[in-house]
Amino acid sequence: MVLTVSNVTKTIPQSGLDRPILDRVSLKLEAGKSLALTGESGSGKSTLLHLVGALDGFDSGEIIVDGTALSPLDDPGRAALRRSKVAIVFQQFNIIPSLTVAANISLQAKLAKRYDPDWEDLLSQRLGLTPLLARYPEQLSGGQQQRVAIARALALRPSLLLADEPTGSLDEATGDAVMELMLDLVTQSQTALFLVTHSATVAAALDRRLHLSNGSLS
Repeated sequence: MVLTVSNVTKTIPQSGLDRPILDRVSLKLEAGKSLALTGESGSGKSTLLHLVGALDGFDSGEIIVDGTALSPLDDPGRAALRRSKVAIVFQQFNIIPSLTVAANISLQAKLAKRYDPDWEDLLSQRLGLTPLLARYPEQLSGGQQQRVAIARALALRPSLLLADEPTGSLDEATGDAVMELMLDLVTQSQTALFLVTHSATVAAALDRRLHLSNGSLS
């Protein structure tokens, strides 16, 4: 089991009180499988993804990523987990403007000492990035930048891939193509995919779907 979330509660301050945005949430995700999380804006979808990615702390419960419990980790431990086991694709891409496409793709894998040029070549080919490797982000379209972000995440061969509205800024045709490729590559690398989306179409393409409402999953 790559991801286990057990009875996790997270509160946020609101009008002087602590409001539970996640209330004893539990889920599991296996290697090579994909899970979509849907819910209204403000329902806590991105909050849960950030907790799973060790980007924020939680009040109670436990999250285990590839055998590592998150609650005992300090900041360096969380950073090490993200560097080696978890990759995140944000809607805003977050690729580095001063690096070429090739350097952006290999960055996290090299930091984790897991760089594999053959795997990177395959990712570049499958995602249509091979002719663009010497370019810089400002020379790319939004869809191309998103494919770079996905290639960078998968180049690590992470145990867990987190994606927050990964096609939200793309047109429908580009978004569908990117999702199809990402799911195929996730299966090929046996990475577990946990994806947050407001799109019923995107959610339907994944193995499982959960809905978050009033702090609880259904």
